Amino acid sequence: MTPSPTTTDLHLGSTPSDVLWGRLPARTDTPALTVRPGAVVTVDTLSHEGVLEDQGSDPVAFFGRHGVARADVLDDAVAVARELRRGPDDGPHVVSRPIAVDGAEPGDVVSVTVLAADPRVPYGVVSNRHGHGALPGELPRAEETVSVFADVVQRDGVDVGRLPAVEGGPRVVTFPLRPFPGIVGVTPDSDERAHSVPPGPHGGNLDIALLTAGATLHLPVLVPGAGVYVGDPHFAQGDGEVALTALEASLRLVLRIDLVPRAEALRRFGELVGPLAETTEHLVPTGLDHDLDEAVRRCVRAAIALLRARWGVDEHLAYAYLSAATDFRISQVVDLVCGSHAMIRKADFAGLDR
Repeated sequence: MTPSPTTTDLHLGSTPSDVLWGRLPARTDTPALTVRPGAVVTVDTLSHEGVLEDQGSDPVAFFGRHGVARADVLDDAVAVARELRRGPDDGPHVVSRPIAVDGAEPGDVVSVTVLAADPRVPYGVVSNRHGHGALPGELPRAEETVSVFADVVQRDGVDVGRLPAVEGGPRVVTFPLRPFPGIVGVTPDSDERAHSVPPGPHGGNLDIALLTAGATLHLPVLVPGAGVYVGDPHFAQGDGEVALTALEASLRLVLRIDLVPRAEALRRFGELVGPLAETTEHLVPTGLDHDLDEAVRRCVRAAIALLRARWGVDEHLAYAYLSAATDFRISQVVDLVCGSHAMIRKADFAGLDR
């Protein structure tokens, strides 16, 4: 499976010198790249599945057991497993080093649009580990990590994911691929590198599955230059990501990075205090908290604030509209901080733009 060729301004790889393992960039980190607003950048992302310690720290051996030839194992995965080390308190994710945006200052908003998300390999892994997932202590049944290998095959002329329905048997389940980066963020305002798992106002490990090609994530700039990073690539994920991971697999991303000055950002989004996604059809405010109920409440508040700022909708009418017409979804329940996102149809407000 070869990524489609795309012309971009700059390229950031996923070699050990291009990435961090288990931590997000801090404000003291030197940018890997500096780009002008509107630049298009190619970023190679690397899945952590197959390189982790509980999988042997040897992707050639791990994937070889599933019939993957050495030529189909990324050299970057081999190099990261061999050359980088995670501490016991670090996260699992391989995260790009930061991309600075020329002129970005706190109060501005950086908009990261996924133009393409192309598979780098024809396979991926879904894992469940004890103490994690929606059913901690219940699944997996044994103490060992369960890593389910899934390959990519063609069904009716379209690439789909395939995994077994019965362990060791011929029956299989297939499902559509919707590649996207689970981690898209800006650098937190801290000298210490944050853990890669919990998302926050900086974005990070949001695992919002609609961030496929064509979607944008708007993020409040927290440090000069913004320090954009990506990681945690997926081939597919259901809302919730209940087992702990979804179909994790390496992607080549093509991103456009835009800068929205503070005055314009206030007009378009209001006082943005956390991530806001956008698709062709929807504005997608988010809510994050350790408690899922509170995450949903925060998402509702963010949605009301967005409707008031962008279209001048009265508070009680915005609340009524959201109840009548907007789906509130569970982004994920497995990343220490739970996520909810709301699907606000832009077409419902045709003619109200100010």
